[in-house]
Amino acid sequence: MRSPHRTLLALAAGALLALPAHAQQFINVLTGGTSGVYYPLGVSLSQIYGKALPGAKTAVQATKASAENLNLLQAGRGEAALTLGDALSDAWKGDEEAGFKTPLKKLRGIAAMYPNYIHLVASADSGIKSLADLKGKRVAVGAPKSGTELNTRAILKGAGLSYKDLGKVEYLPFGESVELMKNRQLDATLISAGLGVAAVRDLATAVKIVVVPITADVIGKIGDPAYQPATIPANTYNGQTADAATVAIPNFLVTHEGVPADTVYAMTKSMFDNLDQMVAAHAAAKAIKRENAVKGMPLPLHPGAEKYYREVGLIK
Repeated sequence: MRSPHRTLLALAAGALLALPAHAQQFINVLTGGTSGVYYPLGVSLSQIYGKALPGAKTAVQATKASAENLNLLQAGRGEAALTLGDALSDAWKGDEEAGFKTPLKKLRGIAAMYPNYIHLVASADSGIKSLADLKGKRVAVGAPKSGTELNTRAILKGAGLSYKDLGKVEYLPFGESVELMKNRQLDATLISAGLGVAAVRDLATAVKIVVVPITADVIGKIGDPAYQPATIPANTYNGQTADAATVAIPNFLVTHEGVPADTVYAMTKSMFDNLDQMVAAHAAAKAIKRENAVKGMPLPLHPGAEKYYREVGLIK
């Protein structure tokens, strides 16, 4: 005979199954290394989302940045991610060399963000003053298949160089490359990030640096419209006394088609309503402008983001 206790348990379990399923909503924001710009901005976004969607559980994940973020989104292992524009374009098309075996067609756009500036930073005692001087030198090129590493390949190609021309290639995120430069174990590092990135500020206070120019002729030979001539203004970093010509590449905030439209609408609206909070997290966010939100987007907008832009008159 079945015990009354077991019968009660069975009935309770049955009652639970009969209840409508209100799954906990998760918003995992995919960023980059903790010494870059994506991470503090991602922390800020998760706080903004937490207030805008009180029923949601928000989290921030440090990653190897662009390529990893996009592959994680495609696999449904994140709800929002920061990425460089060229990596996003490669993911949408399915460029295997860039780390995307097949086109990532589940991705959807939320907003164009701020531009990344390519910081090609050498120690003053390395003697590196131009891209050509990188030959035979020890260079950190970014974490493997990160947006930074894709940028490095493109810039070297534009300068008629490849990894084979370098003395030593280190595939490292910003923080680790800076530590090696401080210890004189590297001659130069390439960092793709917003102006004032912590890693370069940290390096410039520890050793004398040279911000190596990347000139318009090199940018022209890259042949990618995402790469635009730009300037790192003098005194952005300690000891950097002159303007440095470089490349700027737009960053985007993206999601995937499986995230509900009302969630993405709230995410989009709350970000633009709280840009001051993002600027407080990192000065690079000063360049995020609502009027530029849909410019240069290399893939379709998420319907939730599109609804917001129609409301504010950005899309007719």
